[in-house]
Amino acid sequence: MDVAAMDAILAKFPTIRGNLIGILHEMQSHFNYLPEEDLRYLSKKTQIPITQIYSIANFYNRFSLKPKGKNTVCVCLGTACHVKGAERVMDEIKAQLKVDVGESTDDMQFSLEEVRCIGACSLAPAVVVNEETYGQVAPKQIHGILQKFKK
Repeated sequence: MDVAAMDAILAKFPTIRGNLIGILHEMQSHFNYLPEEDLRYLSKKTQIPITQIYSIANFYNRFSLKPKGKNTVCVCLGTACHVKGAERVMDEIKAQLKVDVGESTDDMQFSLEEVRCIGACSLAPAVVVNEETYGQVAPKQIHGILQKFKK
């Protein structure tokens, strides 16, 4: 557990109780997931029941309770993307990364997620890597996209 990091995160929030989601976002950004030990420390320091913290952490897709890769690859499987071939794009990403949805590569460079809509239907099928959106993606483009994010 990283007590110093947790104390630094908590110091950013003068009013703890009203800022639980903000604190969890900071933790997610720092650790790349929400470590159990750190959530228990947060509960103890803030007097917020651990069940309440877990309830919030499990409700929002942005939070992860297991370690994630350095780069998050999200494939939109909303209606427009699905119709335009997002499943083939997803299959190619799975094959190249050798992971399934919700998993991370062994080297922790990539995590693969599916999302229902990113609000870019005109770009279908769309893939988002970290904060970068790629539109009208064909399976043959996946290798080039992933290469941009490899170490």
